[in-house]
Amino acid sequence: MQMQSSPAGDMLQGLHLELAQRAEQGLLRQRRMLQGMQGAHVVINGKRLLSFCSNDYLGLASHPALISAMSEAAQQYGAGSGASHLVTGHQTAHEVLEQRLQQFMAVPAVLLFSTGYMANLGIITALCGRDDEIFADKLNHASLNDAAVLSRASLKRYAHNDITSLERLLAQSSARRKLVVADAVFSMDGDIAPVPALLALCERYDAYLMLDDAHGFGVLGAKGRGILEHFNLSSPRIIYMATLGKAAGSAGAFVAAEQVVIDYLLQSARSYIYTTASPAPVAAAALAGVDIISSEPQRRQDLQQLITYLQQHCQLQRWQLLPSNTAIQPIIIGSNDEALRVSKHLQEHGILVAAIRPPTVPKGTARLRISLSAQHTEQDVAHLLNALHEIEVA
Repeated sequence: MQMQSSPAGDMLQGLHLELAQRAEQGLLRQRRMLQGMQGAHVVINGKRLLSFCSNDYLGLASHPALISAMSEAAQQYGAGSGASHLVTGHQTAHEVLEQRLQQFMAVPAVLLFSTGYMANLGIITALCGRDDEIFADKLNHASLNDAAVLSRASLKRYAHNDITSLERLLAQSSARRKLVVADAVFSMDGDIAPVPALLALCERYDAYLMLDDAHGFGVLGAKGRGILEHFNLSSPRIIYMATLGKAAGSAGAFVAAEQVVIDYLLQSARSYIYTTASPAPVAAAALAGVDIISSEPQRRQDLQQLITYLQQHCQLQRWQLLPSNTAIQPIIIGSNDEALRVSKHLQEHGILVAAIRPPTVPKGTARLRISLSAQHTEQDVAHLLNALHEIEVA
């Protein structure tokens, strides 16, 4: 008996309907094409715009030192690594970068990953399983949530930055391993996790603390060492992840932890083992970025001055600037349609600010995510604020 197959168009029609629904709800995502280098001023689809969309917080993505380092490394190592780290893909540039990061962060050991997403997947799925429990902040990055689900551990989510909520969950747990997971700087709100209090709970309830410092590394701390330097913290219970594609100006990520944790990840983290190593020139550029982070504190000082300037001069009537002492300065608009309208209006004024909508942020909290860079000037920020004030009262 021949089985009757469904028409090929059934799934395709369903996809068309879902996309149409997203468009009606103002949730359809679209790409912009950047022509040329990243920077405070960019060219998008042939139009020059003042950009507040990049995570290039220190302005290193187009820095001559990183470009030179990548170019020279390409001549030495070639364009691609050709294999995974555990076969023949681990090149001298990767090893040098790991050693530099270990020294810079003053940690026992470091392991490179190709992206922050892959690092989070690798860490959490390697360290946690069915008999374990993960405690995650409700506003954590999607990669942390996905990793927790893939680990098959029991997942408990606590209210954002709510220490009382977290302690209640930890006190009820009898899991073999307990892992508290949090963004260090929350990517859509720009606020900072109460890391000392999180660590204190981990010590009290025999848990470990994993921090995703993608938006803090290079920016926070007197020397740019991120959230741990910001709070002057060090503990064998901390598993620290940071990316190299934001403040460091290149790409990739790393995890810093006790040597035994790094050794275990090298043996067990599937997103490390089963993927081709990132190209050595990328690692060389990241190394140059880390050197600038270490040697040029003025970039962080300039960025902090811009943050202060924006907060002092942003006077909104209908919208709300969230409290944030980081380069991420979100303005809550509310509805998806209005957030898109304001973003479009700003672009017509020559200013690029992304409209962030659900599911990236909770329903009803669509926002403009202003991302400041050390490459911006006070005049750039003033131009943005003037345009925002004009749109709000129009």
